Amino acid sequence: MLVLGIVVVLLLRSTALSAFAARGVVLDVLAFATVVWALRHGATWGATFGFAIGLAADLDATHWLGRHALVLSLIGFVVGRFARTLVRESASTQFVLIALAAAAHQAWVVPFELGGIEGLLTGWPYLLQRVVIGAFATAPAGTLVLVAARRLVGRPLFGHALGQPG
Repeated sequence: MLVLGIVVVLLLRSTALSAFAARGVVLDVLAFATVVWALRHGATWGATFGFAIGLAADLDATHWLGRHALVLSLIGFVVGRFARTLVRESASTQFVLIALAAAAHQAWVVPFELGGIEGLLTGWPYLLQRVVIGAFATAPAGTLVLVAARRLVGRPLFGHALGQPG
């Protein structure tokens, strides 16, 4: 299931969602998938999924290996730890978690695209734009996908907050 999830997310990222990225709208499907996996399976599996999907995304692109893997594994771990205390079925909770994860992911990845610290001196407006657009495009879209999935399945996707994720 882990490998299938990674393949589906990477295919979405490189095919259907690349049209949005070409127009400047970043739908951060990597952060979204990591949040969903961590909410469902907890901190350990969230970090594992984040690392695996990040490493696969790094292999898919032509940049430093580990760039996505580090931040996505941290996002998976943190969201998985919070999953024990949050109301995971709440759309507002999902919105906030997806927005924060997308913002953190974009804030980590964009400086590498700008060439490091030197590029940030002149490229900070681009960084700010990507973080804001990434967070506020991914969060509503991701929340709508989760609401639709919950309606289609007809039962909670993540279970009760007092129960152990996974």
